[in-house]
Amino acid sequence: MKTSNKFSLDGKVIIVTGATGVLGHSFIKDLATQGAIVGVLGRNEKVAEERVAEIEQAGGKAIALIADVSDQAQLEAACKKVLDKFQKIDGLVNAAGGNQPGAVVQPNDQVFELNMDALKQVMDLNLFGTLLPTQIFGKAIAETSQRGSIVNISSVAAHGAVTRVLGYSLAKTAIEAYTKWFAVEMANRYGDKLRMNALVPGFFLAEQNRRLLTNEDGSYTDRGEKVIRSTPYKRFGNPDELTGALIWLLSDESTFVNGTSIKVDGGFTVFSGV
Repeated sequence: MKTSNKFSLDGKVIIVTGATGVLGHSFIKDLATQGAIVGVLGRNEKVAEERVAEIEQAGGKAIALIADVSDQAQLEAACKKVLDKFQKIDGLVNAAGGNQPGAVVQPNDQVFELNMDALKQVMDLNLFGTLLPTQIFGKAIAETSQRGSIVNISSVAAHGAVTRVLGYSLAKTAIEAYTKWFAVEMANRYGDKLRMNALVPGFFLAEQNRRLLTNEDGSYTDRGEKVIRSTPYKRFGNPDELTGALIWLLSDESTFVNGTSIKVDGGFTVFSGV
């Protein structure tokens, strides 16, 4: 009997913001391996072009999209570039995000003297850097795709109090609310044609947390040790361990999944510590 691979992304045009980052790199490689035509969106043109070349050399298809997720005009130009070439967009992965030192509350900081400007900047990057691409690419998906999927990136910091990272926690908690709200709104307007879900990564080493979790020699910081103790697997995640869930959410195998947050955290959020 002939079988079909419903996990295949063959021919689907999928935009990945933050594609020049560590997790974004893993995302675009594995999406291309599954047959997706990948929009590699980021601010670093050199890295974006290098990653497109890497995908093409492996036999995949990709297009470099140079844009800041906070710049509407740049995002609109990127969207037009994709539609002009492929005539459709089927998926969006809102992987752009991060943290900054000013939005991290250290143990000796005055808790009633928070850096409001830094907190707002982290909120803008993570929250509105998800909303704005969705406004632009999501509209294109609704207009050009037979069945579209949007995946946001949340965090375990939205599911429990993770000390220090206040700005990041606030933003990712808002992402959770946005995912649920927008999923319902799209279902009410478009039926099952366009859906939104979120991935909830545990601790993966990336640009924004490497210095918090590891020393220069690769050993764990005190905070890194605490994370390891609180993770039943007793290790950090590998970037490619996120992509299975991502591919599922973008594929036709998950068409009845909407407004859901999928945890990929090695058991961090369920572990009591005992």
